[in-house]
Amino acid sequence: MTSHSDVAVLAEQVPDGALLALPPDYSFVPMALIRALIRRGIKDLHVLAVPISGMAADLLIGAGCVRLMEAAAVSLGEAGLAPCFTRAAQDGSLKMRDSTCPAIHTALQASEKGVPFMPLGGIIGSDIVKFRDDWKVVDDPLGAGNGRILLVPAIKPDVALVHAPLADKFGNVWIGKRHELFTIAHAAKTTLATYEDIHDGDLTADPVLAAGTIPAMYIGAMAQAKEGAKPLGLAGCYPIDMDHIRAYAKEARSQEGFDAYLKREVLGRQAEAAS
Repeated sequence: MTSHSDVAVLAEQVPDGALLALPPDYSFVPMALIRALIRRGIKDLHVLAVPISGMAADLLIGAGCVRLMEAAAVSLGEAGLAPCFTRAAQDGSLKMRDSTCPAIHTALQASEKGVPFMPLGGIIGSDIVKFRDDWKVVDDPLGAGNGRILLVPAIKPDVALVHAPLADKFGNVWIGKRHELFTIAHAAKTTLATYEDIHDGDLTADPVLAAGTIPAMYIGAMAQAKEGAKPLGLAGCYPIDMDHIRAYAKEARSQEGFDAYLKREVLGRQAEAAS
């Protein structure tokens, strides 16, 4: 098991106030790094869920690290509502920017392609457009009779986070078929990665693994973190721990319960030293 100091060094590279992109709970979330960010006391984050989030965002929100949440949804899935997100959204302590799955992906693709915006169809007329003054509905600029179209401004995260099954000594990271992680890495200014194991060789030279590999040019730094996605799952490595997630959902329904979870599961010896 990698010591906290390795992941802690990675956490120091995320500045306060950063626009931070997080994968969804089913897609290689670096939970060890999330906990390290909380331990270091990061604050004022603008968290972008790509396109939804769950426990990772909920922990950051409950710990007071998030100023603005942008997402299509924040939920613990079959375990129910994300308690800290729900509480903060209801009491106004968290600013929420509602979006949709295709809008978030489209905005990241705009940055990936180096353009200031991209067109998107399918959500014109929905209530969400009324509350996004940064989105623009315009006539079809080609005049091809397609009616009105929505323009979504590019989103360029300061930092994207990912936990991968494999990395190599050259800085390449294998994420398999999770292609949304390619989009995040391409769009962000830098990507920080934790990983389970080191591949013996160059991932980009492997005829089987190369297609699922994020090249090192997109990875700013990395650190090994065995079981670094737990209690979430990592496909091909270990399943999600739903008993843990359900217990968290129940305990974190109150701020006092969340604080107890945070002290026990995240802060650990740091909390004991401060008490």
